[in-house]
Amino acid sequence: MAHHKSALKRIKQNEKKRLRNRHVRSTLRTFVKNVREAVAGNNQDAAREALAAAIPVIDKAASKGVIHPSNASRSVSRLTKLVNTLN
Repeated sequence: MAHHKSALKRIKQNEKKRLRNRHVRSTLRTFVKNVREAVAGNNQDAAREALAAAIPVIDKAASKGVIHPSNASRSVSRLTKLVNTLN
C-alpha cells in the first residue's frame, strides 16, 4: 500500500478515471451494437438513426482519450459503410 499522500491521491484519481472510462466505453459499445442490430434486421431507417446517434458517442470517446482517434475514425467509416450496404 502507498505511504505518501501524493500516491494515495493518485490512486483515488486513477480509480475515478477508470470508472469514467469504463462507462464511456460501455456506452460506446452499446451504440455500436444498436447500429449492427439494425443492419442485421435490414431496417434502413433504424440503421441510419442508430448511426447518427453512434457517431457523436464515438467522437466523444476519442476526444476523452478512451479510444484512439484513428480507432474512432475507422469505426465511423466501417459503420457508415455497413449502413450503406442496405441500399
